[in-house]
Amino acid sequence: MKKTMDRRRFLKYSGAGLVGLGLSTLNMPFFRLGKASAAISGDAWCFGVMSDTQWKSDAEASGGENTCATGIIDALNQQFIEHNCKFVIQVGDLVDKDSYDYSEDGSHNLVTRAAHCEVLYNEGIGFFPLRGNHEPSQAAAEEFVALWPQTQNSGDNVNGATNFVQSDIEGLKGLSYSFDYENVRCVMIDQFTRLNGTGTSLSDNVVDQVAWVDEMVSSRPDDYHAFVLAHKNLIGGNHKDNLFGNDLTANANSRDEFIESLDTNNVACCIGGHDHMHHRSLVSDDSGDYKVQQLITSSNSYKFYTPRSGDDGRETMLQEELYTIGYYIFTVDGPRVTVDFYASSTGEDYASVSLRSYTQQTFYLRERFGYSLNGLRFEIAQGQSYTGIVDRYNDTTAKILSGTNSNDETDLVGRALTKTVNTGWVDGGLVDDAASDLFTLWGLVDNLSLYDEELTGNLPNGDESQVTDTYTLSISYNPRKIRGSKLMRGGFCIAARDENDAWVNAVELNEGGTKIFKRGPWKSGYELGTYGVDPSSKTVWAVLNHESDFVAKLV
Repeated sequence: MKKTMDRRRFLKYSGAGLVGLGLSTLNMPFFRLGKASAAISGDAWCFGVMSDTQWKSDAEASGGENTCATGIIDALNQQFIEHNCKFVIQVGDLVDKDSYDYSEDGSHNLVTRAAHCEVLYNEGIGFFPLRGNHEPSQAAAEEFVALWPQTQNSGDNVNGATNFVQSDIEGLKGLSYSFDYENVRCVMIDQFTRLNGTGTSLSDNVVDQVAWVDEMVSSRPDDYHAFVLAHKNLIGGNHKDNLFGNDLTANANSRDEFIESLDTNNVACCIGGHDHMHHRSLVSDDSGDYKVQQLITSSNSYKFYTPRSGDDGRETMLQEELYTIGYYIFTVDGPRVTVDFYASSTGEDYASVSLRSYTQQTFYLRERFGYSLNGLRFEIAQGQSYTGIVDRYNDTTAKILSGTNSNDETDLVGRALTKTVNTGWVDGGLVDDAASDLFTLWGLVDNLSLYDEELTGNLPNGDESQVTDTYTLSISYNPRKIRGSKLMRGGFCIAARDENDAWVNAVELNEGGTKIFKRGPWKSGYELGTYGVDPSSKTVWAVLNHESDFVAKLV
């Protein structure tokens, strides 16, 4: 088991929390998931991330216009509006053809993509794009900065973003840029031909930007999150061309410098598109001393790629879902961030299809992950025990006493999927009658693994299960916060919030099991639903199979 200090922490929402964020009208079935805890501070806000939006140039293909997937874009725009996003980021490949030849009025195809931002602007939602390899030219660079002047803090659609910093390379002004929103910094990297015609060697176009990226992520305030976004990936699933060149060995020194910078500066995630699949992993440098979380975003295009073998051993796979249309909601609550991945069927039988039309399908919640500025991350391999997971905050200690990663899923090429179990904390003073600080634990849910082309039907057809491996959680308590006469009656316990945002005994939120109270320490063999108080160690414990915010409390 590997343990690292970082900013990775997970936040989940209850029904009450969702309504508070304006999500009650979404066309996705949140509430089959069971309890998910609400935001603590009441100041949570969110932004969206979307992927490549190429569409066929074939005149007989409906669902797009001027090689832009306008049907999918319009569907996602509505989701972002319903989520009450503050801004949306797209990670490149805005159109399929970098051309003036496919539009009726002779304009560049990027004009069509820009027109479908207007519905977001009308709702006060910002839009901050990147280019991809489908619009790499100098002409596209000129169109890009003219159509989206907000990348240079100009025009009417900055919409609350601040502290814009342009690349220190003249030809990248408005193409590579950094901006802040509240306590989040987004660093956007362009790797294509520049405004002045330089940078035609796409394999090397990030090498001279590594120092600027390092300056952007290292100069932010300590309580700011950082996300680095580019079109191409650090290690792709299908494509082997990447952010630093045409293969995995290209510009290795600059690549390793980049990964070290993101790791040491606690960058939450390096996010890209290009591969048209949901793919989450940890990517290390050659030494293995530094690593960063990578998110490759699900397709928003007519095409879907299949992973190929051939990585160089620097990638630890976490999650994979292929052949679906998806988007991402990043919810920020002070030091805490959650990332929700939603996906829908293509509308055709599950496979690596090439769409010729698009009809919107239901979006389902497929994965949640996240981090906090005060949390720990533990890498748990298949078959490995969770018992090394221990974290402390102020005077509270939380630890897992039993449980094993029982998942045996792989990705398509056969690599075992690792779990990243994360922890985080909130001061107990924010919870009435708390006898401990509030502890959050997530990452125990089985890995997402959807890739088998022998499956049939419209997939996904439901939310991913949130039931975890069975484990025993222990939390220390302050004996001055609970009357001795009530300590051993069964009401003092590890508490979690139900779907009505009420604090209940955490074992009541299990899937199955029997609620049984025991006096004294946990013992091996106690089954799901058993809970107790150990006054000798001043701890409460419970045998659980779900994730939540947990606190020692009388309920």
